[in-house]
Amino acid sequence: MKPYKNLSIKDWSVEDRPREKLMKSGVQALSNAELIALLIGSGTRETNAVEVARNILASAGNNLHELGRFSTTDLLKIKGIGPAKAITLLAALELGSRKNHTREVDKIIIRNSQTAYEVLYSMIGELGHEEFWIIILNRAHKVIKTEKISQGGLTGTVIDTRMILKHALDKKATSLIIAHNHPSGNRSPSEADISITRKIKSAAEIMDINVLDHIIVAGLNYYSFADEGVMP
Repeated sequence: MKPYKNLSIKDWSVEDRPREKLMKSGVQALSNAELIALLIGSGTRETNAVEVARNILASAGNNLHELGRFSTTDLLKIKGIGPAKAITLLAALELGSRKNHTREVDKIIIRNSQTAYEVLYSMIGELGHEEFWIIILNRAHKVIKTEKISQGGLTGTVIDTRMILKHALDKKATSLIIAHNHPSGNRSPSEADISITRKIKSAAEIMDINVLDHIIVAGLNYYSFADEGVMP
C-alpha cells in the first residue's frame, strides 16, 4: 500500500475528502489544513493538497496569526505553491482580517484596555510594518470611529499630532485612544513611544480632549500605558 501522504485525495474515503466533509458536516468540521487545501485546490505529483497545506502551516509554526503575516514571496518558497495559489491564499487571509475589522465597531464601548486591544488587533495585529491609529470616542467612551494616521516601515512611523487632533475635532470627540503596532512582537514602549504619547496628550488637552491610553499591539500581546500607570 502506498504511504498515506502519497495518495491522491480522490483515493481517500468519501467522508475524509475536504469538499465532501464540508458538504456533509459544515465548514467548522474541517481542520485548518483542510480549509487551506480547498483554497489551493491541488497538490503536486508527489504530495496531495492537504499535505501541501500542512507544509504551509508548518512553515508558519502552525500558527494562523503568523501565516497572516506571510507575503507572496514567503508562500512561493513552499513546494507546490505557485503565484496563483499564493494569491488565492493571501486573498482569503485578507478577507478574514477585513471581516474582523468591519464588525460594528461604532457600537462598541471601550471599558478597558482589553476591549481597545480587541478592536485594534483586527487592524494592526498581523501587519509586518508599523501603523499608527486612533480610536475616537464620545463622552460615554463609545467608539465613534477608528482612523489610521500613518504607515511606516519595520521599525517606525511618522506621527502628525495636528492630523490626530483634526480627526478628533471633526468627529466631535471628547476622548481618544492612540495606538500603534510593533511587528517584532516586543510590546515594550521605546523612548520615542513615550515622548509622542506625552506630546499628543499635552496637545489634546488644549482642545479639551482626553487621551485615555496608548496601546502598543504586539501580535497576540499588548502594552497599555494606562494599565502600567505611565500615562503622562
